[in-house]
Amino acid sequence: MNVPESVSPFAVTDLARYQAARRSTLVSMAVNVGLTVLQIAVGFFARSQALIADGLHSLSDLLSDFLVLWANRHSAKAADQEHPYGHRRIETAATLLLGVFLVGLGIALMLAAGIRLQDPGNLTRVHYAALVMAVVTLVAKEGLFRYLLAVAKRLRSQMLAANAWHSRSDAASSLVVVVGVAGNLLGLTFLDLLAAAVVGFLIVHMGWRLGYGALQELVDTGLSEEELAKIRATLISTPGVRGLHELRTRRMADQALVDAHILVDPRISVSEGHYIAEQARSRVLAQHNVLDVMVHIDPEDDASAKPSLDLPDRAFLLRYLDERLDGALPRGQKTVLHYLNGKVEAEIYLDRAFCSDPDKVVALQRRVDALLRDDPYFRSIVLRRLNAL
Repeated sequence: MNVPESVSPFAVTDLARYQAARRSTLVSMAVNVGLTVLQIAVGFFARSQALIADGLHSLSDLLSDFLVLWANRHSAKAADQEHPYGHRRIETAATLLLGVFLVGLGIALMLAAGIRLQDPGNLTRVHYAALVMAVVTLVAKEGLFRYLLAVAKRLRSQMLAANAWHSRSDAASSLVVVVGVAGNLLGLTFLDLLAAAVVGFLIVHMGWRLGYGALQELVDTGLSEEELAKIRATLISTPGVRGLHELRTRRMADQALVDAHILVDPRISVSEGHYIAEQARSRVLAQHNVLDVMVHIDPEDDASAKPSLDLPDRAFLLRYLDERLDGALPRGQKTVLHYLNGKVEAEIYLDRAFCSDPDKVVALQRRVDALLRDDPYFRSIVLRRLNAL
């Protein structure tokens, strides 16, 4: 596939992902259309409630395929102003809707079968055609499951995987139908209706699993401990990272969003700290199935407390120094402040003109020493000479 240079690799991946998902879903739809028509028609003429229930299950597959196509198309859209993280959670919402729909359908089938089982007049023998159709359905559903699951694993799509396992639940329910119809033909006439009830239960079970998993993602459930350990190891091994705390994650469809606080040398420059953060971020993106990473730079471990949060800002501290030192500081000097462990450590760089008078430097140092004896803000103040750099 030829791609213009202006298109990012991520856009190409999303396009290929969408096309493969669409193709597999169209295959699933074609299979389910055929099975739905045949199962309901044969079930009606063969008087098999189990086969009709399985046909309705196939109809639910068809409806879910339409939902998957719609969600897949919209989730493949690139990020925009209203959706800065993209549209991938449309897949999650679609999975939740599918789960709710399946639970409702399963309960309805169970109730219908239960009511009919209470009437002995409904216990009639089915036609052999129902057994043939049930076997054909079982083979078709199992084959469709294996095909869809292979595509879902290749694309890492939660929604396609959900649709694949839905087909596997259909294969399981078709097996139940085979047993129920065969038992009915052998003289145990109640087994057909019992099989219909079991099919309803299987549908409820699968719907609950899908819906619960989607709901867990929508409430920002994090990654597993195993996945967290791998991401933590990647961040810690980044050169310049001294520690890690407050590692948080949340799922975004088949990927995840990561938020981490890394500990670095508190006296490096802002630009070096930013460089380390970018290195850590790029390593996580390259080595893990992650959509985005937010890395916070910390000069100290503030996981349990933030002791420097209540200290005054730079403008206040510079005015404070000037007042406490009685204006002895030369104007325009460079001052570097380090906010560490609830106190401020300052580095004041004196220009050559000021340092040319040793008496001024000594007098300033005495004032600084006196200030530090009982100062509420400063732990240390170091005077540095620019001509010594």
